[in-house]
Amino acid sequence: MAKTLQYAYFPGCVAQGACRELYQSTAALSEALGIELIELKQAVCCGSGTFKESSQLLEDTVNARNIALAEALQLPLLTHCSTCQGVIGHVDERLKQAQHQEPSYLAEVNHYLEQEKCTPYQGTTRVTHLLWALIEDYGLAALAEKVTKRLTGLNCAAFYGCYLLRAQDHLPEDNPLNPQSLENLFQILGANPIYYAGRTQCCGWPISSYATPQSFQLAGRHLIDAMAAGADCLVTPCPLCHLQLDSRQPEISQVLGQNLQLPVLHLPQLVALALGIEPEALGLDRHIVSVAPVLAKLGC
Repeated sequence: MAKTLQYAYFPGCVAQGACRELYQSTAALSEALGIELIELKQAVCCGSGTFKESSQLLEDTVNARNIALAEALQLPLLTHCSTCQGVIGHVDERLKQAQHQEPSYLAEVNHYLEQEKCTPYQGTTRVTHLLWALIEDYGLAALAEKVTKRLTGLNCAAFYGCYLLRAQDHLPEDNPLNPQSLENLFQILGANPIYYAGRTQCCGWPISSYATPQSFQLAGRHLIDAMAAGADCLVTPCPLCHLQLDSRQPEISQVLGQNLQLPVLHLPQLVALALGIEPEALGLDRHIVSVAPVLAKLGC
């Protein structure tokens, strides 16, 4: 890492509400790595993929505004939510394509922005996730030099989430069918990557409101498979997946008729632990499933 990294920071709704520990741990991690996050206070919800059910134009306009806020700072937009990454990143891809193939559509989007006295979308920046920023911008070699407490003996199972892998046409240095980004990161931190069938599948959150038992059965299968493969914890770059797999794990256990108790960590929490940041600074006490077994194994 040759210079200080700066990003226009889009924390997303969940990290500012139900998963405040994600917001907290991202702040602690970025400070430890010397990464400057300039929070986009005027940004609005990306829509989580629901806006386009009523209007693609609505989704594109709302998120063109979010991207334009980052463009005004001349910085890339960074989020730690794979759903936000997928939605905003896909809008960015679509509008950049529209610049060349459908300029009238982009003009319509910018017309609505101008009506609200917002800066127009220009397609001059990029949208990235914290995972990609750590790997591509900061660099795994530089990150390895920051590790002060190797996660030796900790078996980590990745849970990527749908949007991070499948919402965009192009993924940075990864394969959506067989990603390795999280597993490579685990190894840099000293942990053992655990492979299991559900690591690239849906957590079931999108159907949890209208097909709750099926949603919980889907999530439960992933948890059971990860445990059977030897996982001490799941690690996810998506707070919605975290809500499903952690906060609803007691309900999932009831549906399955067995007590699962598999800790689920946010990505920045795991990295921060390897950097020697105290658990109290990472909001680990906010989790529904206790992370005490993970901390005990690490001697924290």
